[in-house]
Amino acid sequence: MKMKLLRRKFLALAVGAAALAVLFTALAGQAAWAQAARTIKIVVPFPPAGGSDILARMLADQVGRAQGPTMVVENRPGAGSVIGTEAVSRAAPDGNTLLINTANIVIAPHVRNLNYDPLSSFEPICYVVNTPLLVVVNSASPYRTLADLLNAARAKPGELSVASVGPATTLHVAFEKLKRAANVNMIYVPYPGTAPATTALLGEHVTSMIAEHPAVAEQLNFGKLRALATGSGMRIESLPDVPTIAESGYSDYEIDIWWGLFAPANTRKETAAQLAGWFSAAVKAPELKPKFADQRFRPVGMCGTDFGSFLRKQFEEYGRVIREAHIKGE
Repeated sequence: MKMKLLRRKFLALAVGAAALAVLFTALAGQAAWAQAARTIKIVVPFPPAGGSDILARMLADQVGRAQGPTMVVENRPGAGSVIGTEAVSRAAPDGNTLLINTANIVIAPHVRNLNYDPLSSFEPICYVVNTPLLVVVNSASPYRTLADLLNAARAKPGELSVASVGPATTLHVAFEKLKRAANVNMIYVPYPGTAPATTALLGEHVTSMIAEHPAVAEQLNFGKLRALATGSGMRIESLPDVPTIAESGYSDYEIDIWWGLFAPANTRKETAAQLAGWFSAAVKAPELKPKFADQRFRPVGMCGTDFGSFLRKQFEEYGRVIREAHIKGE
């Protein structure tokens, strides 16, 4: 009997020792990565000076100062973010090469052939920030509410127009989703950037525009444009009188412009968790709060599996709208 008890105790101790060995090995591996990864590159698949570039440099600076590694931002634009995104999908999964991207990562597979898959070629790190989109009109427009605009569109099918950056962008998808929700026939007019789209709206060449809040904030402040609604799930703090599209009668409507960080697939879970912790802390850092506010970025900090679930839902939702609207890439 005593021998059996001794044997059981020995086995329990052995199992415990093995578990501790595994834990120490994992912790040692994580610590070794943190020490070894002295240079981490964030690839921005868009040109310099845009929202993605500005955000990447803010985060890189904060993580570098708070956590120690040397942070490098590299712009690799082209093919609507595909070139830089593909480069990261092929990078070594060592935690030293990251991608910052928008919903383009889940839109692109539905409109072109790619050499990567947004759901299987990457390890989602964090959904870091978003910014709201707005439906706006010229301040001289007779439409003062979203209902005014959509009712006029129903009365004059195929006559009113909506401009946005496009085609095959988040803003284009946002328009098509609203068009279907409201059951209206409006003309979509794509522009290569917000500046020419805004010029067209100010010149009354188009009826309305869907745009990112930062891109039209100045024109709104100067009273040249009027915001009718935001696609966000909540009202914008600086525009408290502008209702959401959901509040305007389309309860299932919610689209934001978002940015996320990704590592190549097969990155060690411990490494991904470490990165998620670093960037989650950066998003919450008091030093970045005024900088985010200046750019109209709203911190989110959704990381790991939660971000992965969000991506899958976005992929399915955007894919459905793209198929129904027959959206094509350039």
